[in-house]
Amino acid sequence: MDKQAFRENHRWVKDQLQISADFWLKHGLDREHGGVYTCLDRKGDVFSTDKSVWMQGRCGWIYAYLCTNYGKRDEWLEASRSCLDFLEDHCVNREAGGRLYFTVTGDGQPLRQRRYCFSEDFYTMANAEYYANTGDAVRLERARCAYELTYQLRHGLMRDPTGLGPKTIPETRTGRAFGDPMIYLNVTAVMRRCDPECRELYDARAKECVEEIVKYHYKPDLKCVLETVGPNGELQTDTTAGRVVNPGHDIEGSWFLADQANLTGDEELHAIAENIFRNAITAGWDEKFGGLLYFIDCMGKPPEAYEHDMKLWWPHNEILIASMTFYRDTGDEYYLDWFNKTLDYCKQHFADDEYGEWYGYLRRDGFPTEPPCKGSTFKGPFHVPRSLIIVDKLMDEVEAK
Repeated sequence: MDKQAFRENHRWVKDQLQISADFWLKHGLDREHGGVYTCLDRKGDVFSTDKSVWMQGRCGWIYAYLCTNYGKRDEWLEASRSCLDFLEDHCVNREAGGRLYFTVTGDGQPLRQRRYCFSEDFYTMANAEYYANTGDAVRLERARCAYELTYQLRHGLMRDPTGLGPKTIPETRTGRAFGDPMIYLNVTAVMRRCDPECRELYDARAKECVEEIVKYHYKPDLKCVLETVGPNGELQTDTTAGRVVNPGHDIEGSWFLADQANLTGDEELHAIAENIFRNAITAGWDEKFGGLLYFIDCMGKPPEAYEHDMKLWWPHNEILIASMTFYRDTGDEYYLDWFNKTLDYCKQHFADDEYGEWYGYLRRDGFPTEPPCKGSTFKGPFHVPRSLIIVDKLMDEVEAK
């Protein structure tokens, strides 16, 4: 390891974290209605006032998580609380059993409901993290209720109160989505840390998630994790949907699995996590232009998604976390090389030295889509600051060795 280069990269990570946290406080927070706007252009101006419910939860979590890692600051707690209060007042569909909407207007009128439970997941994380910093028991109870609701829904233990039903006609085709156990594993890790009183429950749920991922989605013979499979993990490779690999998702899941393996001392699981990372980065890295492709086909056929060869911000954030996690755990320079390679790409293509924060969407050649943006319905104060917080702490641990 080049210690000087490592220290310089560490400093860059710290500086970018401060820039990102400040950018969203300055440009995103809605001082009138509460919550956060995330559709921001390059300079931080709002180009749509509709609000992503995912992002209210994600923003609420990230500013509480900043407090967890760097000490409580009034502006961080205020931002977290604003998002949580906006969620509670405007984003919970009480006529649908407490399910959350997907989007609402700037002042909180409901716009769209979706089937999946990710709005509830981020609501859970935000409430739990805020509780851990404040001791506000109401927030913990909300987190516990939403955590259980999503478990019941995902395991078919209750009928979805939205009445939307499955996305495909189940008599024709049904199956499993990798995102469900992967995200729930991460939510479970947050709950376990913030709510140690229920540690036994969270340990059991985490084990279920791991088993589901490894048993059904992890395909070592194909060198990938499949996004969708049949109910028993069957390949559905006669369709494009059944062959989809999202390398960034695989890499994100790899560090979730590694964290679980480190917690339980499971060396076999850690080896699987490393293998998932290696397969995804090898298959997904664009050797011509650099950066990680968004979607690939496990059999090398044409991906159906039109954005498949774009470079999005968040998979690169996940590479940074995963590669530094594995480098800390193993000392293998292979992982440090990937960290450095990805960080260089992020410095050159994603980070905006003039206006701050990171571009969200790049073309395959690494240039931002025009006009460039810093946020959208799906990009807000989450992946960039989360990766920088975690990487900062991981690099601290490496330097302390």
